[in-house]
Amino acid sequence: MLPLYRPSLTDSYGRQIKDLRISITDRCNFRCVYCMPESGVEWKKKSEILSYEELTYLAEIFVSLGVTKLRVTGGEPLLRRGVINFIRSLASIQGLEDLALTTNAYFLPEYAERLAKSGLKRISISIDSLKPKAFELLTKVNALGRVLEGIDAAQKYNLTPIKINMVVMRHINESEIVDFASFAREKNLIARYIEYMPLDGPGEWSRDLVVSGREIFEKINAVYPLMLLSPNHKSETAKRFGFADGAGGEIGIIAPVTEPFCGACSRIRLTADGQIRTCLFSLSEHNLRDVLRSGASLEQIRQFIINAVLKKEDGHKINKPDFVAPERTMSCIGG
Repeated sequence: MLPLYRPSLTDSYGRQIKDLRISITDRCNFRCVYCMPESGVEWKKKSEILSYEELTYLAEIFVSLGVTKLRVTGGEPLLRRGVINFIRSLASIQGLEDLALTTNAYFLPEYAERLAKSGLKRISISIDSLKPKAFELLTKVNALGRVLEGIDAAQKYNLTPIKINMVVMRHINESEIVDFASFAREKNLIARYIEYMPLDGPGEWSRDLVVSGREIFEKINAVYPLMLLSPNHKSETAKRFGFADGAGGEIGIIAPVTEPFCGACSRIRLTADGQIRTCLFSLSEHNLRDVLRSGASLEQIRQFIINAVLKKEDGHKINKPDFVAPERTMSCIGG
């Protein structure tokens, strides 16, 4: 175990970095339209992907620098062999307070029990339609039944609170906004609605396809009156709402396009091929993999991370004329 090195990682704007998202694969068994092209994807070579031993070592260093929350992502993280032992190794890191995973839930019926026993605390599930045909249109896979089974399995083994993430797209699934709220009430889930961002596989994003957080709120509130809840922490990305009638479940609205929350950002990302991304929309990356594999000392790796964090952007430029979308899609960056 590495000793805590300093109280926190802080960027040049005074934001403390507490949250690291670790992608362990760029591969996925779904082809969600907002995330990955349907065909022509070039996977990273195995030699380019960080090993579990490398990822664990780097995670220990990040935690020693003040990171308190790790989230394992992909691609689809449960596609990678050995993920249970990897989760177990992360769970044993001294100083770590929260360990979560984001998944499409396809493999959860088989994995939920082992994930819970390995030390995973909670889970987020990407699901963008509750209608079989629409689900298949969005993911290119006929698998809604499996995903719903996965949600049940996550609840059975107490990987809670469970968040179900819906990327809301105009003319595609906006008609299901209230349906998701009903589902959250029925199953006692946190339904999180995410504005559509310019990270889609086909590169067809436009502002016209964005359903704003305000519109999402109004649609739900008209059917199920909502009450604002306090944030869990100051860098909370979602505005939280409970149901005014006291029903179970919760609503979260994440509006990075129409209501940016960059000023309180506490997050950085490590891609499966070992690149530090200081913002989801970064146009540059910091090659931690090559530093690690060059035989750098612990102190050199720490200093590289500290220097990368100091270059974190003040915010994204989605709403500015000079905005340029990243070359990598969401599946390559890590959700």
